[in-house]
Amino acid sequence: MASLKIPANVPLPEEDSEQLHKAFKGWGTNEGVIISILAHRNAAQRSHIGAVYAANYNKNLLNELDKELSGDFERAVMLWTLEPVERDANLAKESTKMFAKNNWVLVEIACTRPAIEFFKAKQAYQARYKTSLEEDVAYHTSGDIRKLLVPLVSTFRYDGNADEVNMKLASSEAKTLHKKISEKAYTDEDIIRILTTRSKAQIMATLNHFKDKFGSSINKYLKEDSENEYVQLLKTTIKCLTYPEKYYEKVLRRAINKLGTDEWALTRVVTTRAEVDMERIKEEYLRRNSIPLDRAIANDTSGDYRDMLLALLGHDHS
Repeated sequence: MASLKIPANVPLPEEDSEQLHKAFKGWGTNEGVIISILAHRNAAQRSHIGAVYAANYNKNLLNELDKELSGDFERAVMLWTLEPVERDANLAKESTKMFAKNNWVLVEIACTRPAIEFFKAKQAYQARYKTSLEEDVAYHTSGDIRKLLVPLVSTFRYDGNADEVNMKLASSEAKTLHKKISEKAYTDEDIIRILTTRSKAQIMATLNHFKDKFGSSINKYLKEDSENEYVQLLKTTIKCLTYPEKYYEKVLRRAINKLGTDEWALTRVVTTRAEVDMERIKEEYLRRNSIPLDRAIANDTSGDYRDMLLALLGHDHS
């Protein structure tokens, strides 16, 4: 369900590297060449291009991009060109610098990535910043927020699948969740344990039991106290674990429809999901807003930044 469009005949990384090198030379950078190459290569291909570029020109491709580009376009190209786990490490670090405002970005990373990818992102975080993500989260948060976030970023969740779901356990834990939420015991250790340790398939089964037994989804039960920061984070956790396309649609809708575009959120979602599930997100956006996502982005952005985002959405073909 990726939106990334790769040409049928992909040039050799040596050819791509040469074209990028030429794009950087002269009085002005050829941004169109950068988009036509990097926005149409997958992570492995981008990595090979970077390696060949370093070998042939004795320069780091990311450093070259950083030197030649600027603004929102630079940020989009840089994030996209990074190895996915390095990108997540980078985003997680930015989030730890802006806690309270961006706690939900950490939830997003921890809950929407496959377990092994999140584990590798934490390894990349340690290698780059000489500290662990868990340590930074524990240091920069407190109270109820810390109580949820630390186990969430510490877990190595079993990915699981629908065939391995324990339906008896799902029924039992649905009752537990209902009891605790009805009592407004939102920080209860059982709620946190279920959401931070169970496989996504198991959680989905539990929440389906919850809705069947008690008539409404768990997030509707939480809606009464949705102004509470911790409850908002709890709802984000549930949405990211169960319906990430709905979560990302909402992030994009808010980024585009607010007074002044939230380019940081827009860039983050497009660059992290173009190789994963952007087609589903596009479908959800159209269903929810009655306008295609690429048109909404085209109406709200401009220049090379717009062209880069649209290319990643599969709007054009290389």
